[in-house]
Amino acid sequence: MAHTIITIDRQFGSGGRELGRRVADLLGFAYYDKEILKEIVKKTEFSEEYIRDITEKGPISLFPITYSHSFALASDPNIEMAGDVYSAQTSILRDLAEKSNCVIIGRAAGYVLRDLKPIRIYVYSTLDSKIARCKERDKENMTEKQIVKMIKRVDKQRKRYYEFATGMEWGKLENYDLLVNTSNKDMKALARMVAHYFEEE
Repeated sequence: MAHTIITIDRQFGSGGRELGRRVADLLGFAYYDKEILKEIVKKTEFSEEYIRDITEKGPISLFPITYSHSFALASDPNIEMAGDVYSAQTSILRDLAEKSNCVIIGRAAGYVLRDLKPIRIYVYSTLDSKIARCKERDKENMTEKQIVKMIKRVDKQRKRYYEFATGMEWGKLENYDLLVNTSNKDMKALARMVAHYFEEE
């Protein structure tokens, strides 16, 4: 029997990670996020820091690739090393998705697992809402200007990673099945609404 796979791409500060965790808990699904990073470390010779950098930003060379393409012709060592990381990540994502119903955060999983027909969610919110959410969790007492700069920087990295890995546009409506606006929403109530959508499937 095919499993239900939920993949979540999210803007920084939108609460996509929290939403995914809550939905997974409500549905009794497995939840995968940072666990994937640890598995990649086990499968490759690279450090956790390097893998995090690659899987969050993409390699320095920015020409687009896709997981289905070969890295064999790449002459740039950055691309070749990234290929090893992406190959390991693809294998891990597929193993996890085939094991049970699950929620997977980021890593262009909706594209990687496209043949398994995942439900692809994109979580977003207004800048004001993202700033407010970041302030709630800020342990360094950053200024609002610093928070805005961080939001823009991380979203730029996520966009670059997604587009490098898929050759498609990050956040484009056609690439997702469900769009969730978390602006000024109660995350618990929103998670119940999203979970109800899957309970009705």
